Amino acid sequence: MPSTLLTRALERRANIWSQMQEIQQRAEQDGRDSLTAEEREKWDRAEADLTEVSADIERMERAARLDTVRRDEVVVAGGRGPEGGEDREADQDAAYRDAFATFTRRGMSGLDNEQRQLLMAHHSEVRAGATSPGSAGGYFIPTETLNKITEAMKAYGGLMGAVNIITTSSGNNLNWPTNDDTANVGAILAENQQVTEQDVSLGQKTLGAYTYTSKLVRLSLQLLQDDVFNVESWLTRKLGERIGRAVAAHLATGTGSSQPEGLFTNATAGKTGAAGQVTSVTYDDLVDLQHSVDPAYRMNAKWATADQGIKVVRKLKDTQGRPLWEPSVQAGVPSTLLGSPVVIDNSIPVPAAGAASIGFGDLQAAYVVRQVAGGQMMRLEERYADYLQVGFLGFLRLDGKPDDTAAFRVYKHPAT
Repeated sequence: MPSTLLTRALERRANIWSQMQEIQQRAEQDGRDSLTAEEREKWDRAEADLTEVSADIERMERAARLDTVRRDEVVVAGGRGPEGGEDREADQDAAYRDAFATFTRRGMSGLDNEQRQLLMAHHSEVRAGATSPGSAGGYFIPTETLNKITEAMKAYGGLMGAVNIITTSSGNNLNWPTNDDTANVGAILAENQQVTEQDVSLGQKTLGAYTYTSKLVRLSLQLLQDDVFNVESWLTRKLGERIGRAVAAHLATGTGSSQPEGLFTNATAGKTGAAGQVTSVTYDDLVDLQHSVDPAYRMNAKWATADQGIKVVRKLKDTQGRPLWEPSVQAGVPSTLLGSPVVIDNSIPVPAAGAASIGFGDLQAAYVVRQVAGGQMMRLEERYADYLQVGFLGFLRLDGKPDDTAAFRVYKHPAT
């Protein structure tokens, strides 16, 4: 259920948008080629209000997504399994969660024998190319806490919530098969003739597992010892936000060298703007970009751009003078552009000379993210003992690559 504040903001945006359309329709009905000075002033004021309320809606929706993973209570779906199996599993999860929280606040010395054994059963060593049991690693973050990291990544990078995500138990290189059979067609077979051969050509991409770290966070012993607030929930959320911001940048524009290759990095230009359009785009450009993607992919296609790109697009109108951008008036439903949903990710390049600022296509087919299950957190007690502080760092292993390159195209601004 959306909050009352969010509902009101959505209604306000719809009203502002309606007022702007009324101004435009009035000028069209009068047969005028331009707005009056008074109408222009009202339009500019309404557009400023629309930008402001849209930003507020985005903030509230992002906060709502994060809030769903801040809960400390774990709801177990379903009833009692055979011989209470599901209840036992829930009890084990709760026990590990309590042990992890105690470890966060008090370290290994604050655990009893049972809690220590629970943590050691979920301990791993981190070294180049592998994750294996050992004594110099971190403890796996509880499942519901790991979800906080995943949700933070989605909230801070729109692409992460739209592309294809696969999860593996280990970080060994994963060979990902590819195929483009679109040039091959069947044929009519005459009577008593042999069928001709046409093999399927498979390619291959390799998905690794880059280790993303939150960097080190130091907390005072006083804060850890006080029970004023849920420090373990707050801490893991902050570690997740840091990792999320780093991942978001690479999923959009990563170089592919010692980091993921971004969706926009080497994407094919479906449309390049005319000379002079270094920060602009036209209605015809967007139509051309849409149709540069094969209809096979357009059914599930989405636009992807930064907030600055949306700002440019919102000013465009079709040949009938109707705005291309249609703001959403329902919580959780994205705004649309030429009938397709819009994903906003501020890691995507902004409109500029030579930049690819707008993308269109089936994001699920176009890009794949490989994430290794089991984000971890380390606690460093001795390093900052003389400061009465404890160090924490989180890490998560992940890689991403363009998958089906035919499923996605970009609009590229000219160099000049």
